Amino acid sequence: MIGWIIGGILVVVLIALLLWFVGIYNRFQSLKNSSEATLGQIRVAMKKRLDMINQLLGAVQSYASFEKETLEKVTQMRSGVGDAGPGDLNEIEAQSRSILGRLFAVVENYPDLKTASVVSELTASIRTIEDEIGRQRYTYNNISEQYNTMCDTIPSNFIASAAHFSKLEYLEFEEEIAEAPKIAF
Repeated sequence: MIGWIIGGILVVVLIALLLWFVGIYNRFQSLKNSSEATLGQIRVAMKKRLDMINQLLGAVQSYASFEKETLEKVTQMRSGVGDAGPGDLNEIEAQSRSILGRLFAVVENYPDLKTASVVSELTASIRTIEDEIGRQRYTYNNISEQYNTMCDTIPSNFIASAAHFSKLEYLEFEEEIAEAPKIAF
């Protein structure tokens, strides 16, 4: 009789441990899937922004001569966004902000261009997308923080090690352009 009780207790404990393991593992997977979905949303928003930068380049070209390289660089960045990881997105973000800063400087230097409806609409749309990217980046970094904390804290770190989960990289976009861009005509 006592053997049955001890056996029953062991079975209950093993089931509880198994459910605990599965719960933590599922939390890791949920956070990982959320981070991937958020990165996908960031990629879409960055592609939209690069498309609008491309359109803004077209509108500004009639007022200022931009190098062919700038247009090619925007196209290259846009094609690279789809499979970019967090580190690559950080680099694309910095490059696109630099181009965008130069474009905004050109718009500021030409009052007629600044008031043109196409340029105004594109500028407003780009700012809306900037806000969207900021919100998505904030969400991604929060998910990454939760995931990384689970990788570092007991007891979930044991499951992270056993399942070979590695920490997620944070997105560290610059909030604003550090230095005003120089434009030569």
